Amino acid sequence: MDLGPVTRPSRPAAARRGGRGPAVAVAVARTLLLLFLVSVAVFAATELLPGDAATQRATPGATEDQVADLRERLGLDQPAWWRYATWAGGLLTGDAGVSLVNGRPVAEAIAQRVPATAVLVSGALLLAAPAMLVLGWWGGAARRGRTVAAAVLTGGAAVPAVVVAGGSAALLSGALGLVPPVSLLPPDRSPLAVPELLVLPVLSTAVPTALFGAGLLAGAVRDTLARPHVADAHRRGRPVWLVACVDVAPFLLAPFTRILAISAGGLVAAATVVETLFGYPGLGSLLVTSVAARDLPVIQAGAMLAAAVVLAGLLAADLVAAATDPRAGRTQAGAR
Repeated sequence: MDLGPVTRPSRPAAARRGGRGPAVAVAVARTLLLLFLVSVAVFAATELLPGDAATQRATPGATEDQVADLRERLGLDQPAWWRYATWAGGLLTGDAGVSLVNGRPVAEAIAQRVPATAVLVSGALLLAAPAMLVLGWWGGAARRGRTVAAAVLTGGAAVPAVVVAGGSAALLSGALGLVPPVSLLPPDRSPLAVPELLVLPVLSTAVPTALFGAGLLAGAVRDTLARPHVADAHRRGRPVWLVACVDVAPFLLAPFTRILAISAGGLVAAATVVETLFGYPGLGSLLVTSVAARDLPVIQAGAMLAAAVVLAGLLAADLVAAATDPRAGRTQAGAR
């Protein structure tokens, strides 16, 4: 009697997912290690800045002894390793220290500026993300004119944000008069309450971000389209839109998340230029004034915040890849 093909019982779902646990643990450990290394790099870089807060705060004509006394009161006379340990230990407990210029808690100064920058970065990402997908697909899927597409994306991403900001301001504010030329917020007002002030800063950061991300995403699109399962889907007559959604999109989820994470951190850095240029009162303009005053705790906290945004996004991308990577599912199916 023919019983048909003999099949092995499939392993429970928990067993099939067992290999993802170590990958998640490794991703978390790597993120924590990178965060530690970034903190060392940030502290070392700020140590190399010429001068210090004592020389900036000293009254004109102050003697060397007076500057030395001020440096001692600020704690700048302590060894670098001790100041790093104190600073890093404070960060672990949520204490970023106090400003060397005005004695104000750094966490309070950062928290006051973060909402404005968060609105700017979120608006830029919301505008850049769909443009990134469209341009990335165009650059990766184009069979004719691929060289032109790559040149456009690479050249566009190389244009500095300040150039985009100047061009946007000249067109939208100078020539058309549609938006204000500066983005000075009224006191105690949310940027969302005055949306016209966001147009120039958001455009100035979103356009370079979209072009930069599209250039990176185009490579992932090309690699995915070259996979055998995509060619097989086309041979079976599957519609192009269905191939893009079912056979290509799952392979782009992890790299797209990574690109967004890198872009978010880059936007925090780009905000320094854009906020200063348009007078937008966010975290970037605070960092500019802090660098000028050698206010190291504020500089360090702002840099660590940007790094944490990038690393958190990269960790999220790793977790997404571990949970959704189609290749892992195929590998496990083959092993069974």
